Amino acid sequence: MTTESADGALQQARILMQALPHMLRYDEAIVVVKYGGHAMGDDQGARDFSRDMVLLEQSGVNPVVVHGGGPQIGAMLNRLGVESKFTDGLRITDGETMGIVEMVLAGSINKQIVGFINSEGGRAIGLTGKDGRMLTAKKVVRPDGLDLGYVGEPDKVDTTVLDQVLGRELIPVLAPVAQGPGGASYNVNADTFAGAIAGALGAKRLIFLTDVPGVLDKNKKIIEQLKISDIPGLIADGTITGGMIPKVETCMYAIERGVEGVVILDGKLPHAVLIELLTDHGAGTLITR
Repeated sequence: MTTESADGALQQARILMQALPHMLRYDEAIVVVKYGGHAMGDDQGARDFSRDMVLLEQSGVNPVVVHGGGPQIGAMLNRLGVESKFTDGLRITDGETMGIVEMVLAGSINKQIVGFINSEGGRAIGLTGKDGRMLTAKKVVRPDGLDLGYVGEPDKVDTTVLDQVLGRELIPVLAPVAQGPGGASYNVNADTFAGAIAGALGAKRLIFLTDVPGVLDKNKKIIEQLKISDIPGLIADGTITGGMIPKVETCMYAIERGVEGVVILDGKLPHAVLIELLTDHGAGTLITR
């Protein structure tokens, strides 16, 4: 063996030695990953993400992927000449729009992610909240009375289908479409959907892949760990603002329903999930009880 190859082997051994305790910690654990934002923006990033999910599954972890698709929905609506209207970040969704939303989320995006995972050696199965009544929704009712149409929020979660899938070398990929009152389809915010699923499964980790490195302090430096009791004060003093507020509120919601810890990290960082779960360094903000 040459000196160069020996050094390479030693480096691999060191990586494995660091990863092994973490692999044992997550053995047979459920990890829910919300995949969205710019993390979904290019084929190479999608392949890297898919390879990471396959590696987790082969390492004894039970990954569950929940994906969004706002930009793709917007692009399809534009292509079809359907005007998008928003209020406070929520898309007003009439019947025609909901049909397109379901087509994009449950169809093209979901099956594309399934295909990427399969091409990397995994066995993915694409589902929505409607399958097996996994997640039923109730209509979002705003205090100001504005009707958002077919925009829903989680009402009940039934894990029967996921219980049959997990632990059988299958990776479920979930689109945030749910059945609501009267059998209608409802568009559910993907973060909220992921939080409800993770809570019902008692996941060890819920990971949000976002467009930012985590929760930042007022000096724009990452806060590596937070307790849920810290969050109201950080919102009140203006440290946590804008779109991060509903995200951390979803983190609190998930932890209160049994998730051990929630991580917010940068989805543009290559192999961010592996760095977070299988190294000593971590990659984002960990929120715990």
